[in-house]
Order: sequence, then structure tokens, then C-alpha cells
Amino acid sequence: MEFSSWLALAAICIMGAISPGPSLAVVIRNTVRGGQGHGVLTALGHGLGVGLYALITALGLALLITRNPLLFDVIRYGGAAFLAWLGVKALLARPQPEAADDAGHQVRGHQGAFEGFMVAFLNPQLAIFFVALFSQFVRADTGWQQGGIMMLTAGGIDALWYVLVALLLSRGPVLGWLREKSFVIDKLSGLVLLALAIKVVL
Repeated sequence: MEFSSWLALAAICIMGAISPGPSLAVVIRNTVRGGQGHGVLTALGHGLGVGLYALITALGLALLITRNPLLFDVIRYGGAAFLAWLGVKALLARPQPEAADDAGHQVRGHQGAFEGFMVAFLNPQLAIFFVALFSQFVRADTGWQQGGIMMLTAGGIDALWYVLVALLLSRGPVLGWLREKSFVIDKLSGLVLLALAIKVVL
């Protein structure tokens, strides 16, 4: 993978990771309820789930190119349209009100890591997102090495971000900051997604 392509991939993965959503809510909840260690385990479990999805998607698309190039082109342009739709949706998004925390949730043992993994791996929107995103970068010669790079990029960035959130949350008001900046995050991620979609079309 060319460095410029990797930068584009990493940028979108960063925007996806820092965008507030269910995954962030789980990491924050587990950190608050179970402590810093449980928050970190939740973050690592979530990163593992994201990385596994990334690897499966990358290798599956590479196999599809060699067996049915026309279908892959349909997926690639459909993916570009989906990314553009996500970009427009992010640009038009309004600040979300604060959600009530589940005060009855208790985290014990390695439950945090399991919850983090399952939130990522059982999210069908994540699968659709990776198919749309990776179809812009995968080629017929994509193998385990490049798939591994995509896996480490997506999973590593995701895990690193949520570990950082878990560490900072136990020391400061990260939740409030994220909610305050969610509007800006949405706009930046929308512009990046639109730029990639336009690049594919042109």
C-alpha cells in the first residue's frame, strides 16, 4: 500500500474512532463503573473486534476481485456512494443531547474486554462501513501482508483512541469535552468521507 493511500485510510479510521457513538458509551460506562483497568480492557477488546473485521473484509474483497471484477466494481462505486452519504449525514448532523448512564451496570473480571469486542464485532454497520471503505484501497494482489496492515491500522487506531479515553476519563472530564466537540468531529469526518468518495469517482 502506498503511503498516501495509508494516510487516507488512517485519517478515516481516526475520524471513525473519535466520533461519539455506542462504542464510546460502552468504554466510558465501563471505565466509570469498573475503573481504569476495565475501561482499558474494553478498549482493547473493541480494537480487536475492529481489527478482525478489517482483516476479513480486506481479504474477502481481494478474493472477489480475482473471481468477479465486475461485481467488485459495483461494490467499489456503491461503497463510494455510501461513504458520500455518510459524509453528508455527518455534515448535517446536529449536536446530540446527553444520554443517561446505566447506573446499574457493573463490570467484573474480563467482562469489559468481552463487551468491547462484541460491541464491535456484532455491529452490522461496521461491516458495511469497512466494505465501503476498503473497496477503495484493496487490489487483486492484496494478501495477508496488506490485509495485516489494514487490520493493524483500523484496530490499532481504534484501540489506541479508546485506551486514551479510558485513561483520561479516570483523571479528567473527557466525556464533557467529547460532547462539546462532537459537532466539529462530525464536520471533519464528513469532509474526509466526501473527499474520498469524490476521489474514487474522478
